[in-house]
Amino acid sequence: MTSGKMKPARVVIISVFWALVMAALAGCSFQDEEKIWEISGGIFGTTYHINVVLPEDEARLQTLAQGIEQTLNEVDGAMSTWKKDSELSRLNSKKDQSQWTELSPALFEVIQRAQEISAMTDGAFDVTIGPVVNLWGFGPQARREQSPSEAELAEVMAVTGWEYLELDEQVRAIRSTEPQYIDLSGIAKGYGVDAVARYLDQEGVEAYLVEIGGEVRTRGKKPGGEVWRLAVEEPAEEASQGRQVNKIVALVDQAMATSGDYRNYYESQGQRYSHTINPDTGKPISHKLASVTVLADDCMTADALATAFNVMGYERAASLATRENIPAYFIVRGDNGFETHQTPAFSSYVVQ
Repeated sequence: MTSGKMKPARVVIISVFWALVMAALAGCSFQDEEKIWEISGGIFGTTYHINVVLPEDEARLQTLAQGIEQTLNEVDGAMSTWKKDSELSRLNSKKDQSQWTELSPALFEVIQRAQEISAMTDGAFDVTIGPVVNLWGFGPQARREQSPSEAELAEVMAVTGWEYLELDEQVRAIRSTEPQYIDLSGIAKGYGVDAVARYLDQEGVEAYLVEIGGEVRTRGKKPGGEVWRLAVEEPAEEASQGRQVNKIVALVDQAMATSGDYRNYYESQGQRYSHTINPDTGKPISHKLASVTVLADDCMTADALATAFNVMGYERAASLATRENIPAYFIVRGDNGFETHQTPAFSSYVVQ
């Protein structure tokens, strides 16, 4: 992990896809006593950039940088499937999971929320799908040279399912009648954002923007009273295409996460495979929904819902999001390019 570093910034350089939205920031004025400072580093195989609104105080900024790094390392140490000594990896390695295993507060909180999202989405979000993800070559193991056979899929699918997991909230413990390999990649990054946000709250930082690998949470406002403005990325069908803005939203004390099928994929024998696996079929998603952006009070929820909606496809996801009054924005492949749709709850956040 790269070490945390900081630098003063006159403008916010964070967006959902690392593009500086100059137009959205035009007209900003800053008080001399407060600036936007950036603290950055690497975690979860990606990067983080945290913007804090504070007077210039090098000692305090260095303390925050160290605290943020420690907070994220603790999350990684609990929830990584890439680290063999993480708490989650130790749980996954147990051959007999029928007995109760006590979990750390953080890991229990994330798995519990994951189960709630699974129930809400009829299993479109499923943290036990990890073995199937690995089978397709998107996990810690080496990427396969060919897609799995129907027999291989059937064998793995027969013993996976979020319903196998049983939680005891009183003692923060978990068990499963069938041994499970839990993969929290669809929610842990969002939790990492929330963990940093809680740390900054505890440290008395009243205005900030936390971004980890494109997942974002905001608090307060920028110097001068302007809200944080974030960009939703225009999907790119080719990796060589530059990143462009599709929509700009304004957030105050909220989180935003985006899930799409156009960044993480591989091609084999002329077939393109998305990293997002449908728990119903055990196969990569193959519908016209290119990306979905979800807003929520916490980033863990936004992250998991964005993943679930991406699995469900536009029609099912939009129906659920509208019914549950969830702010969601969909970019769908149409006959003549991309089409955009948003739930009624999302419309009030759009500024451009």
